[in-house]
Amino acid sequence: MSNINEDDRVFKALSNRTRRLLLDQLKDKPLTTGALCALFPEMDRCTTMMHLKVLEDAGLVIARREGRERWNHLNALPIKAIHDRWIGEYATHAVAMLGKLKSALEET
Repeated sequence: MSNINEDDRVFKALSNRTRRLLLDQLKDKPLTTGALCALFPEMDRCTTMMHLKVLEDAGLVIARREGRERWNHLNALPIKAIHDRWIGEYATHAVAMLGKLKSALEET
């Protein structure tokens, strides 16, 4: 699969607030699907599973079965790739511009 399709899936997954909240819950430790459902009582289990599927398809969540439980693990590598491609390059430029501005202000 091309990088463009992968990026599109990551951006689509991250565009939804609920999916971002699910990822926030997985930031510190993996959680079972049941535990995630309990954290979002306003959603039924099917809706939570639908959101997890989108996150899995984007490579942001890796699910592993242990007996009857399904453990969901955050995979931050796709987010890092987005950062490196889209944010890192622009941040470097912005920092360079701020350095030039600082130098110009110090000269006056």
